[in-house]
Amino acid sequence: MFSNPSRMVRLGISGALALACLTTAAILSAPAIAGSGGTTTPAPTVEGSKAKLVHGKAIAPKSAPGRVKRVIDAANEIAKGHGYCNGGGYANWKSPCYDCSSAVSFALHGGDLINRARPPTGLMRWGRRGRGRWITVYANSGHAFMTVAGLRFDTADTRGSGPGWARGMGWERSQAHVARHKGRL
Repeated sequence: MFSNPSRMVRLGISGALALACLTTAAILSAPAIAGSGGTTTPAPTVEGSKAKLVHGKAIAPKSAPGRVKRVIDAANEIAKGHGYCNGGGYANWKSPCYDCSSAVSFALHGGDLINRARPPTGLMRWGRRGRGRWITVYANSGHAFMTVAGLRFDTADTRGSGPGWARGMGWERSQAHVARHKGRL
């Protein structure tokens, strides 16, 4: 910061304190990075225990745990803004396109529930067997999708191409997939 150390000495005690205060103020006023979306504005919520679909984005229920809300925020980040491509989203979390399991992995990563993108077969072994209260991942050897607070996040049978939200299960037959969940979620 100072190329000339003698210049720093000339600041004196009051100048050094002022500089320290300005530096601290700049650090404290810088926007914090929250989740994978980089936003500090609290996302809107809805009453009850089910998410609501509004203009292609999910609105989390107020009663949902923080991790569930962060999963929804992360999924919203890539919903309808990123296309589908086989193998997309594995090399980097930020990708121009995602496939089914990397989209699910990206959303789970937003809630700190997974540390790397997994293929569908990897999601078949993620977490615990059975459906979760808030989040259920459905996977088989060729496809993965999930439900979060009552909405389906998927790359198939949603509006447009790529990852997106939908009500109901669409054409998906959850019986043909292994259901997985994490902890109390």
